[in-house]
Amino acid sequence: MKIIFIGDIVGRPGREAVKEILPGLRDKYKPDLILANAENLSHGIGVSEKSVEEMERAGIQFFTSGNHVYHNRLIIPKLDDKKFPVIRPANFPPGNPGRGYEIIETGKMEKVLIINLMGRVFIPQNYDCPFRAVDKILEDHSHENLSAIFVDFHAEATSEKIAMANYLDGRVTALVGTHTHIPTADAQIFPGKMAYVTDVGMVGAKDSIIGAEKEGIIQSFLTQQSFKYEIPDYGPKTFGAVYIETELNSKEAIKIEQIIETIND
Repeated sequence: MKIIFIGDIVGRPGREAVKEILPGLRDKYKPDLILANAENLSHGIGVSEKSVEEMERAGIQFFTSGNHVYHNRLIIPKLDDKKFPVIRPANFPPGNPGRGYEIIETGKMEKVLIINLMGRVFIPQNYDCPFRAVDKILEDHSHENLSAIFVDFHAEATSEKIAMANYLDGRVTALVGTHTHIPTADAQIFPGKMAYVTDVGMVGAKDSIIGAEKEGIIQSFLTQQSFKYEIPDYGPKTFGAVYIETELNSKEAIKIEQIIETIND
């Protein structure tokens, strides 16, 4: 199986970059499944139904998210709809809208379990334990005839992501990190045949601070006051993703390749 996972898509620049870059990646890699993180899809924070539909038309089949998934309140009722292709982290406390995992089928009728997790280190919210949450999901679906198990760990701390990688090695096909918007140079296959990268990076404005206008972010650090989160709609764009390939008739990964491209306007 061949999978492309696209990092956090940030606002309109990110969506435009996907539409420009993805057709070429589809021609090159011939993926069976294209996934992306959608939590910054709409105006740089949150998700909208319109932006998801736009990215579906561009070729993305399913979306993970993170701590900003509820920012746009209009999307919350959609998250319980099994037909809506967006999941939220599975370790949100019980009673939250949405679902933390989904089993989807590729065009080749291969079943893929997609799991979304949220880290806790350096995160202000009190989420449930992601390690125990993923244990429960894997146990509940141990009877399924799955072709792959894919995990998006939306977390701040590199140590927490690497700890999760060692915890899940040999149990899942791939674990990719999102949230920091900065790609890490550590894509690898773990001893248990699990593909891993600490952070995929983002898709959005390159001349920015993790996708946002620089001045407001800098002033926030200087003054410790909040400034409006603006998305620059100009200049070059960056595109961060990974390509993952699995062994035929096996959930084991045999290849992970980082994809980092720049679009100069």
